[in-house]
Amino acid sequence: MEKNSKALNTALLVMDVQAATIAMLGDNAPAFTATVKKALAAARSNDVLVLHIVVGVRKGFPEFSANTTNKAFAALRANAAAMPGLENPAPDPSLGTLPDEMIVTKRRVSAFAGSDLEVILRGHKIGHLVLTGIATSGVVLSTLRQAADMDYTLSVLSDACADRDPEVHGVLLNKVFPRQAEVITTGQWIASLGS
Repeated sequence: MEKNSKALNTALLVMDVQAATIAMLGDNAPAFTATVKKALAAARSNDVLVLHIVVGVRKGFPEFSANTTNKAFAALRANAAAMPGLENPAPDPSLGTLPDEMIVTKRRVSAFAGSDLEVILRGHKIGHLVLTGIATSGVVLSTLRQAADMDYTLSVLSDACADRDPEVHGVLLNKVFPRQAEVITTGQWIASLGS
């Protein structure tokens, strides 16, 4: 079967889907991970580059100074025990990351911040990013904004993004993201790969 040439220019970014972030989803975690797995399966069978983006720090959190003025990172540093796995970041094991799938470690909120993501995308001649992840108001928003400024074509899989705040999640998906990205369901994206 001939592969969709659009897919060869596309990367699926699975962002911050780590044990600690999945735990924040509570009872919604199984449905969320099932949806992400569907997106992963479709990407794998259509030659779409899969990139797992994880947030991580070195031992002792040197990336966040003790007197940082960044409210989010100051809170994270003060409560490091609440986010286990940051010093050895890895995608959640339930995703079944394949050996040839790259894991990109970032140091801040955006997938580009402190990572080699841009180099990898350029090296693979990627022009279209499909975004998934936790949280919609964190990594998805920050990555979308930065990628839009870098002139990537963007899609957001609405049911493969999650946030602790349903209202913020809805506003972003319905009002903010459509200004810079195509917001579609995982099913719609999978269907587009066959066309």
